[in-house]
Amino acid sequence: MTLYDAIGGEPVVRELTKRFYALMDALPEAKACRDIHPQDMTRSQEKLFEYLSGWLGGPPLFTDKYGHPMLRYRHLPAKIGTEEAAGWLLCFRQALDEVVEDKAVADMIWPKVEALGQHMINV
Repeated sequence: MTLYDAIGGEPVVRELTKRFYALMDALPEAKACRDIHPQDMTRSQEKLFEYLSGWLGGPPLFTDKYGHPMLRYRHLPAKIGTEEAAGWLLCFRQALDEVVEDKAVADMIWPKVEALGQHMINV
């Protein structure tokens, strides 16, 4: 069983990304991260959903559409420092805790998310 299946598949991954972006808009601690995103985050939300789908072992929606993720390279135009990464990670952790019912599965996902967030720092 993949992590994608373990958390509940497409509906849960979609809800996770929706909650993540809602938190980015709501949490003052995420302001620096929010500020490097477009005003309308609809496309960002869809791309994250597509990425997470494949990253968690589900359908490779992102790579089918855009090729290899090359996340760090794709994010180079945005200056991502420790404050931006911390805000992103805060939103993701809270969304993960709120949306994923199986806490053991959420705890298995978290170290991978944390490493990804730290990897994106480019300043």
